[in-house]
Amino acid sequence: MGSMIDLGGSWTLGCPEWNGRTIAAELPGDNYSALLAAGMIPDPYFGRNEELVQEFRRYEWEFTREFEVPEELLSRRYVYLNCEMFDTFATVWINGKKAVSTENMFACWRPEVKALLKPGVNTIRIRFKSSELEAKKAAAGMPFPIPMNSCSKVENLNLIRKPHCHGGWDWGITLMAAGVYAPLTLTGVDGGRIDAVWTEQKHEKNLVECTAVAELHAEEPCRTAVTFRFNGEEKTVNASLKAGRNLVRAKFEVKNPRLWWPNGSGAQELYPLTVETADQTVERMIGLRTIEVVNRPDEYGVSMFFRVNGVDVFAKGANWIPADAFPSRQTEARYEDLLESARLANMNMIRVWGGGQYEKDIFYEICDRKGLMVWQDMMFSCSLYPSTEAFIANVMNELDYQIPRLKHHASLAIWCGDNEVIGATKWYDKERVSTYLVNYDRLNRELWRRVEALDPERMFWPSSPCGGPNNFNDGWHDDSCGDMHYWEVWHGAKDFSAYYSVRPRFCSEFGYQSFPSFETVASFCPPDQFNVFSPVMDHHQKCVRGNAPIIGMFGKYFRMPESFGDFLYLSQVQQALAIKTGVEFWRTLKPRCMGTIFWQLNDNWPVASWASIEYGGKWKQLQYHAKRFYAPVIATACRDPQDGQTRIFAVSDLRERCKVTVTAVVSDFDGLPQKRFEFSASLKPGESRCLKAFKPAELAGFNPEEHFMELRLSAECADGTALSFENTFFFDVFKHCAFRHADVKTAVKAGKDGGFEVTLSTDRPAFFVTLDTPGIPGIFSDNSLTLLPGEPKTLVFSPKKETTAAELGKALEVNYLRKTYN
Repeated sequence: MGSMIDLGGSWTLGCPEWNGRTIAAELPGDNYSALLAAGMIPDPYFGRNEELVQEFRRYEWEFTREFEVPEELLSRRYVYLNCEMFDTFATVWINGKKAVSTENMFACWRPEVKALLKPGVNTIRIRFKSSELEAKKAAAGMPFPIPMNSCSKVENLNLIRKPHCHGGWDWGITLMAAGVYAPLTLTGVDGGRIDAVWTEQKHEKNLVECTAVAELHAEEPCRTAVTFRFNGEEKTVNASLKAGRNLVRAKFEVKNPRLWWPNGSGAQELYPLTVETADQTVERMIGLRTIEVVNRPDEYGVSMFFRVNGVDVFAKGANWIPADAFPSRQTEARYEDLLESARLANMNMIRVWGGGQYEKDIFYEICDRKGLMVWQDMMFSCSLYPSTEAFIANVMNELDYQIPRLKHHASLAIWCGDNEVIGATKWYDKERVSTYLVNYDRLNRELWRRVEALDPERMFWPSSPCGGPNNFNDGWHDDSCGDMHYWEVWHGAKDFSAYYSVRPRFCSEFGYQSFPSFETVASFCPPDQFNVFSPVMDHHQKCVRGNAPIIGMFGKYFRMPESFGDFLYLSQVQQALAIKTGVEFWRTLKPRCMGTIFWQLNDNWPVASWASIEYGGKWKQLQYHAKRFYAPVIATACRDPQDGQTRIFAVSDLRERCKVTVTAVVSDFDGLPQKRFEFSASLKPGESRCLKAFKPAELAGFNPEEHFMELRLSAECADGTALSFENTFFFDVFKHCAFRHADVKTAVKAGKDGGFEVTLSTDRPAFFVTLDTPGIPGIFSDNSLTLLPGEPKTLVFSPKKETTAAELGKALEVNYLRKTYN
């Protein structure tokens, strides 16, 4: 087989300002990680240390190492250096001779470098220019000013192809890293080089015609035998390659295929595909499935939903940002932890946001395995972009790499041109709107053409939000077509009931901020700063409007919490309530609304943000509520602000019919039941049904300040599976409710498979009962829940490190809503 050298591992790092001094570094990795490991900078995540590390973004950084080249590698006709995820303006020298220069982190360069190598010891040097200074140079060459979103603290990043959020965002630290984030290798071949592998699928009843495709690059015309192995068959194609790009195909038939389904809709079956030449072997896992984005006129306007294997799927998910501001910490373990949390919360879609990066291969492989459909933005967000010939050519270079790299993944569901860029044409200089629109169209059409040429089986969605191809509606206010970004509750400071005023076809962004837990705050904030308005807490609040929306909404719904810890806790209650309100109502609108992707799943450093998972992987209360409001079958109650009616719905996302029974019990805050209702229905696959509409007079006998309603659903599926669901409805805002103090008790014992059982009991109703385990990372089977007297609940805690029942019981902390004020 072919020869390959992995250049990853120990390097040295230096810069001109150090006058020859160097420190140890790792590649794949980044300069800031090396600086931190060497003790040359303080932890940028702690306190306000971010301010102390900004000078380094203007330096040039040089990574250097020696490596051995065996004769076997040099015996090959060609030797290629794989330059992937180079961030961003880099020049590579091998033995003092230039090998390649890069200018786009999202592209890949594979220069042929055999002539630069020698037997034995060789040197390689990678010099990174300052992306900030290169962006400034790019701005000087623009034909007119190209505005950039003010979230970034580094100007002109929209003019270069580097992750925008490296310059900061309204949830992100400014950390302008430089480095190499993917494996850096030398590969020797005699014939064609395999650059990408994918399949083209034609689905018929009980049959899939699956064509395996290998993309090979040849330096000059040659013949190469390409062997494909798939579904127990082997086929060899003797290919005649021309110089440049070549496609080699082999056709397979799969009878009675095992299909790939999104999480919650079926299994994630994957078939191994191997492509082999005399020089290389490439393996891929292939899912057999169809995904169609249905964007058609209907009685409500123009639809947007995903049809998988002929089944209309309600998309349930969250937006994804890069997993860490330190690129070296974007590890497989981090991806696995976050994406497993998404799966556990019943999500079936992740939207890769356009201000970050095309993620590493392992991200999409995990999504394949977990049934998480990927909405893939292209890397443009909230700013305007050039349409010069040079910029477009640079972007086409990245797409020529990214589209073939990713298109084999079963999870990849849609290509989206950008995040909010069409809207951004109206955010800046009003006198240039026409210029900006023409400029936008020039670039966006090229993106569309490239997707149609390289991946015609998938939909190209021009922008998020928009109405669809050729429909650039106002996706922030027009809920009749395409996808919507609804920010009136957070940015517009409207009540949570505002979610009832819109009926989106698909809502791909909406969110509400909260603070992280006390444990996470303590990791970056010294005790003398434990106040949400302290300088350190302010520094870890990157939204321009700061804490005002959180506190302002407190005044509408809650009594003011008394302690700093209670303040943090209540912010998470509020966040969970906001997103729960929107998602549950929009799910009742099926099939008019067919998707909700809230902002956002994760943080890239410890910060106040819209994330449902704190930096480090700890679930906020929102993530636990998401596990419930994204459950396959739910019961929910909504009070219509127009007619005052309280409606109870049952909603199913199952592919089969199910029988549901919903019990609604109205109780007082001592836990004494006052009235009981019961409703039954047979729900069709994917159906939402209103089971009961209470007129105001029907509930007039209950003092809204003294009563609440508990909903309990039981569902019997066609295959005999039983599902259950609980929900709580309040008749008034929480600050008016006469909640009682409760005596919540806990008991911990060892459970199965290294887990622990935590049993909760109470003497009076307790709401948003939340368990925390400082110092012991892990996930509860449920949390932030309603606890009723005489009805103990046993939760399962799955720790992420070894612990004992005694240690867990000692660490366990309990909070609930009434406990936060006197």
